[in-house]
Amino acid sequence: MFVTKQPKLWLRMDGLLLFLATIVGFHQTHQRWWVYLALLFLPDIFMIGYLKDSKLGALLYNLGHSYFAPSLIIIFGWHWHRPFTLATGLIWLGHVGWDRFFGYGLKYDSDFKHTHLGDLNRPKSHAK
Repeated sequence: MFVTKQPKLWLRMDGLLLFLATIVGFHQTHQRWWVYLALLFLPDIFMIGYLKDSKLGALLYNLGHSYFAPSLIIIFGWHWHRPFTLATGLIWLGHVGWDRFFGYGLKYDSDFKHTHLGDLNRPKSHAK
C-alpha cells in the first residue's frame, strides 16, 4: 500500500520545505555554493546495492535517503563547530527533501520503483 492523494501531496510539500530549509541552513555555514551543487546528488551512490539485488539495494538506498544519517552529521557538525561537516549534513538532508518533493520515497525491497510514496511504474493519474 502506498500513500496517495492529499497525504502524498503533504509529504511532497514537506520535502520541498526541507530542501529549502537546508539551503537556508547551508547559507549560514558560509561555505561556497559550488559545494552544495557538487554534493547534492552524492547520496545517490547508495543506489549501488541494486547492482546485486533489490533487497540490498533497498536497504542501502533507504539508509542514504532517510533523515537519520544526515541528521547525525548535522548534530555532530553543529555541536563540535565543524561548519563543513554541518554543511555536508545539510546538503545530504537537502537531497532527501529534493527526492521526496519529486516523489521518490523510501524503497520496498520488491522493486526499485516501489516506494512509500507510490509505484513509479504506474502512470500518473490526474483523476481525483
